Amino acid sequence: RTKTLRNTRNPVWNETLVYHGITDEDMQRKTLRQAEELGISVCDEDKFGHNEFIGETRVSLKKLKANQKKNFNICLERVIPVDRGGDVEERGKILVSLMYSTQQGGLIVGIVRCVHLAAMDANGYSDPFVKLWLKPDMGKKAKHKTQIKKKTLNPEFNEEFFYDIKHSDLAKKSLDISVWDYDIGKSNDYIGGCQLGITAKGERLKHWYECLKNKDKKIERWHTLQNENHVASD
Repeated sequence: RTKTLRNTRNPVWNETLVYHGITDEDMQRKTLRQAEELGISVCDEDKFGHNEFIGETRVSLKKLKANQKKNFNICLERVIPVDRGGDVEERGKILVSLMYSTQQGGLIVGIVRCVHLAAMDANGYSDPFVKLWLKPDMGKKAKHKTQIKKKTLNPEFNEEFFYDIKHSDLAKKSLDISVWDYDIGKSNDYIGGCQLGITAKGERLKHWYECLKNKDKKIERWHTLQNENHVASD
């Protein structure tokens, strides 16, 4: 999101916005949606403000070449985007690191950052935090929680969590990762999650397997968050 420029119909931003975690597959499949919004402060006490939609345009990422800047001069349209339907919807991505430490005798899970999270609050943002659950049969020691990052869809956590567990037992475990939007005085909103382990598929299985195979080596991978079945927030 760019800064708000006030009292102008000809804004010049000169800002660079960086999208982390974009893969080659994304470049073939996705389009970059640029939505312009007019920020109107309703009154000084309204910390959220209200956004009135002006227009949007879309750019296919396939048109872009690596390490080459390209300028587009495109008219905005008044088409307001509709969310994609279906049971499983992408809700952003999370960068996770895994390492089995022989010195400490356990699994170190790093929650690095999230990008493009779904907005859960009326202000167009979320207040995200991440929950970890190593299951089954680990009791209270199985659950960890990051700090809450206020008003962002691209939070940086850079937190590590330790599980005291034998290497031979890891193959029987699954790591449930879920991202939540913190709400004061009511239950937190589930944004999305993913589960790593031997019973997982694709990148989720590959990441877990690489961790088991390469002791004392930190392995980072991006995982897509989906609004699949999840456990209740506590």
